Amino acid sequence: MSIDIDTARKVAKLSRIRVEEGDLPALAEKLSSILGFMEQLKDVDVEGVEPMTSVTPMRLKRRVDEVTDGSQQAAVLKNAPDAREGFFAVPKVVE
Repeated sequence: MSIDIDTARKVAKLSRIRVEEGDLPALAEKLSSILGFMEQLKDVDVEGVEPMTSVTPMRLKRRVDEVTDGSQQAAVLKNAPDAREGFFAVPKVVE
């Protein structure tokens, strides 16, 4: 797929990127090469290939999924400008 200058201009506008008129042909060429590479990826046979999260095989650390207070309440509330009864106190905004 080939990107023309008008499409490159539209992509730049949608991306909120200011591109000078003289730079649009180079941008269109770069976008076309990116799309060409993506087309090549369609041809790769990935049948039987397991998805991976890293290039090195490793098991993720696991922990018991249990709810705790984190034992940090006092340290967190120490930074609050106003804390009452173990909670952040905020000004009333709705009557």
